[in-house]
Amino acid sequence: MKSLSKSHVFFVGLMLFSLFFGAGNLIFPPILGQQAGDNFAVAILGFIVTGVGLPLLAVIAIAMTGRDVQHLAGRVHPKFGILFAIIAYLSIGPFMGIPRVANVSFEMGIRPFLPDPLQADGWVLLAYTLAFFVLVYWLCLNPSKLVDRVGKILTPLLLLSIAALFVSAMMSPLGEAQPAIKEYAASPGVKGFMEGYLTLDTIAALAFGIIVINSIRDQGVQDKRAITKSAIQAGLIAGLGLSLVYAALGWLGVTSVTEFGYAQNGGQLLTQIVQKLFGQSGLLLLAVIVTLACLTTCIGLVSACSQYFSTLFSRLSYNQVAFLTCLVGLLVANLGLNTILSVSVPVLLVIYPVAIVLLLMSLGHSLFGGRTSVYAGALIGTVLISLFDGLKEAKVPVEQVTELLKHLPLYKQGIGWVIPAIAGGIIGWLIGWAIGAIWNRGRAAAPASQYKE
Repeated sequence: MKSLSKSHVFFVGLMLFSLFFGAGNLIFPPILGQQAGDNFAVAILGFIVTGVGLPLLAVIAIAMTGRDVQHLAGRVHPKFGILFAIIAYLSIGPFMGIPRVANVSFEMGIRPFLPDPLQADGWVLLAYTLAFFVLVYWLCLNPSKLVDRVGKILTPLLLLSIAALFVSAMMSPLGEAQPAIKEYAASPGVKGFMEGYLTLDTIAALAFGIIVINSIRDQGVQDKRAITKSAIQAGLIAGLGLSLVYAALGWLGVTSVTEFGYAQNGGQLLTQIVQKLFGQSGLLLLAVIVTLACLTTCIGLVSACSQYFSTLFSRLSYNQVAFLTCLVGLLVANLGLNTILSVSVPVLLVIYPVAIVLLLMSLGHSLFGGRTSVYAGALIGTVLISLFDGLKEAKVPVEQVTELLKHLPLYKQGIGWVIPAIAGGIIGWLIGWAIGAIWNRGRAAAPASQYKE
């Protein structure tokens, strides 16, 4: 039985780290650090549980099945599997995720260097995103080389850039930790947990899992156990890297309050920190970090979408789907970041809880015998809540329903779907058990009735 070499497992892990680490992951931890203050350790631990733990579990779940997200969702029903997979890939792909990272890389990596007259010029954004997607398309043309291009080249550059920022801050601390504020004062672990949940990496992990599996298979490893073992090891390497980087970025936020006060967003805060530590050249360092983070994430998203849709629609080749994905991403990116976010948040509020429940149930598949009724019951309970959360965020008038939902446990914390999901799963198990009991009783009775005849 052939297994993956330790060096290749390491580089697959670095590739996976870069696929997860986008611009959003870069700007969340500093704000957490500012607001958590002297409760930072507990808060960042909560953040890591959901921002790293859930995506890692998603990769493991995909590796254990050896299949993609369609297979996992297909345990509810084959048609639901296809529907959910299409929605998930389009959401993190050409309609939302891909154009968002392209736009963020422009906003934080290019716009600060432009003269004022050009900063609002749409043609500049078009020119940049065109060049960005041409590069992404070229890097995605051969998915078997993703480990070499991302894991061995782009990831080390990204890590070195972040390390330079962190070491400089260690040598010249900006200030000391301040008392925690807002929710971090009362329940830092829970607040950190929720912030990590909002990174949306769990959905991306369901897509990236198949990239990891294919990267391992490309090295000649075909045994399912060996693939699962290598995927888990690579996931642990990526998880360790993410945890260390999140902690480092969060610590920058902890020490920044006395110097800058409380920032409105992580992008603003990070810009202030690098300017203070490195002067004007700090903006260039930040531009490099943001661009590399967005580029590696976009490469992973385009590759994952292309692999899935070229399999689903066999008439389209991988390269053709990659081209179409980049083209749609280019068009949507030029609608502007605010437009993309206004559309993406409501959609993600609906599908992200579904992805989490689907993932957790897949990991516990054997505990309830893999009954379809359990999957269906849990997901119905989840969707009933998350759907109205999405509609509310989209400004659809559903106040009469959402006012009732506020009485649910954990609803105010943003995870009101948890109890309905558990209740739905229990009801599904009871229904499945009852149907199974009736069926078995009927089969047991059949020979007796035939004997009497």
